[in-house]
Amino acid sequence: MVVVEDDAHIADLLDAYLREAGFRVLQATNGERGLELIAQHQPEMVLLDIGLPDIDGFEVCRRLRAKSNVPVLFLTARDGEIDRILGLELGADDYVTKPFSPREIVARVKAILRRGQPDERAEPDVLHIGDDYRVDTTRREATHGDEVVALATREFDLLAYFARNQGIALSRQQLIDGVWGIGWEGDDRTIDVHVRQLRKKLGDDLPLATVWGIGYRLG
Repeated sequence: MVVVEDDAHIADLLDAYLREAGFRVLQATNGERGLELIAQHQPEMVLLDIGLPDIDGFEVCRRLRAKSNVPVLFLTARDGEIDRILGLELGADDYVTKPFSPREIVARVKAILRRGQPDERAEPDVLHIGDDYRVDTTRREATHGDEVVALATREFDLLAYFARNQGIALSRQQLIDGVWGIGWEGDDRTIDVHVRQLRKKLGDDLPLATVWGIGYRLG
């Protein structure tokens, strides 16, 4: 686990709670050092502040997503909708505003990591969307034709959920409960951002439709 946070008090607090939960933690106080640690240690997750003293967290996430799909949780004092949307569009898996409870952060980290693990209950292992799209839930790999598409953790989970429920009109709340988990507290506009990202990454012919302006249907 890499925590990129320039506030020493917050970084040490997160460090203590994450270690108590069984995680090994490395700290960086700026974006460049954070990228170095991530490249060297290949962590299972990154907690990333936006307001860093050199390059901001958005730029760190942008550079990271060019090379890696490691889960990213943004930690920031910015609570504007534009910042949340930008963070999610860059490929972040979640977004928490300060002040926050460190216990909540640990819970969100565990939830994101659980989502990244193969679901042994999911059948079949390979899901097909039309003739061109293939979703392998064991390898957590999505392909469009012969091309593998790099998806962030939440993007893959959302696509797999759509693939398992093809032809069904799903409300935003159903998608949140099925992908983020029942009890998740966040902006339901998050769904719209991830759907836009899926369309952008998988192509305009993805058979994903808005239903009555309140939800989505695949197929």
